[in-house]
Amino acid sequence: MARDQIDMTPIESRDELVAWLEKGCKPKAQFRVGTEHEKFAFTVDEHRPVPYAGRRSIRSLLEGMQHLLGWEPIMEEGNIIGMFDVTGGGAISLEPGGQFELSGAPVKTVHQTAAELFAHLAQLREVAKPLGIGFLGLGMTPNWTRADMPVMPKGRYRIMTAYMPKVGRLGLDMMYRTCTVQVNLDFCSEADMVKKLRVGLALQPIATALFANSPFTDGKPNGFLSYRSHIWTDTDKARTGMLPWAFEEGMGFERWVDYALDVPMYFVKRGEKYVDVAGESFRDFMAGRLAALPGARPTISDWANHLTTIFPEVRLKRFLEMRGADGGPWRRLPSLAAFWVGLLYDDDVLESCWDLVKGWTAEEREKLRREVPQRGFRAEIGRRTVLALAQECLRLAARGLERRACLDRNGRNETRYLRPLQESIARGITPAEELLEKYFNDWNGTVDPIYEEYAY
Repeated sequence: MARDQIDMTPIESRDELVAWLEKGCKPKAQFRVGTEHEKFAFTVDEHRPVPYAGRRSIRSLLEGMQHLLGWEPIMEEGNIIGMFDVTGGGAISLEPGGQFELSGAPVKTVHQTAAELFAHLAQLREVAKPLGIGFLGLGMTPNWTRADMPVMPKGRYRIMTAYMPKVGRLGLDMMYRTCTVQVNLDFCSEADMVKKLRVGLALQPIATALFANSPFTDGKPNGFLSYRSHIWTDTDKARTGMLPWAFEEGMGFERWVDYALDVPMYFVKRGEKYVDVAGESFRDFMAGRLAALPGARPTISDWANHLTTIFPEVRLKRFLEMRGADGGPWRRLPSLAAFWVGLLYDDDVLESCWDLVKGWTAEEREKLRREVPQRGFRAEIGRRTVLALAQECLRLAARGLERRACLDRNGRNETRYLRPLQESIARGITPAEELLEKYFNDWNGTVDPIYEEYAY
């Protein structure tokens, strides 16, 4: 998760919230791509989760990375919980169960986001190896139970942990036992934002299938290819999902603001303190009606922080976040950026994508979203399989990347990062089915070899 925002400008009206989102519009020449990826830390000798405190710990990792990089530490109640590059680069943060996240810098090309990833992993290995810590690229912990997971000392997560069981069965699994990779992209106008949001929502299940990588729970197959994606269907219906209203007439920044105003809040941050307002709305906050903060009114910081607690399949902030993919092996992480940049950053390709999905109904999109976590490439919409749609999407993405013509120093364009996805399509199986093949054959019904074969 991104670090908390600091902007104490008071909010007087709904129009200011709309204007804040509109400021995300930027000229195409300034479009950037940002990749965020999470990974599980494990003890190399016993393949167990890494606690926050102690010699071999998440805190030791953070302190080592901070010393190596010289980034500004993010502290909470005397504990280091992350760090950021003051020159406008990336940030490192913690998810609730100690998942280690790099929020990458906004960069111009997929080549740059790939280089950033490889540099980050090399730095992380330098710090982690002497501590006997490794990292695993998967969408869900393969054999750790919820009770096994450590708890990070972050106030916002304490509030979320108490609230999650009230609104869904699987929210704590989402928090503590899953990892994702996500790509953040820009828009040049409200109309451009709407088209990209709609295409992103409709095609998010295709990305989920291409990156499906969480077929194990508690050491056994769980009946899903992306159990991480399934978890989101029973986390909190008020803040998740496919947003059918985003496809209706009149969609724009105002419509998103009206949605966000009614999504229940988790917290309000005042100084170092997180005030629990779970279940109350930002609309109540605007009216000074929060029970825990009577008469208090929100600031821009409160609004920016609230938007980070909304979890649909595509999220709008001052950019768009593509949220449908499981974490995975390092080779596949730049593939997600290549996939979405290729589809959304070329106007002709974006129009082709819209032609592909515009006839789908809200019911069809929802059915696809629910089937893909279990059926992967075999799921269907409009008499087409996800495998056929994934093939078409990869062709379109390659065309978009070719037309961008962003070359690396060896003269190669960004299509090279689609190769792991093209390999999955050629085999006709998701990464999860590859894992299941190994589980039932080479691994003799145990997930333990995953800590060697899928470690970064």
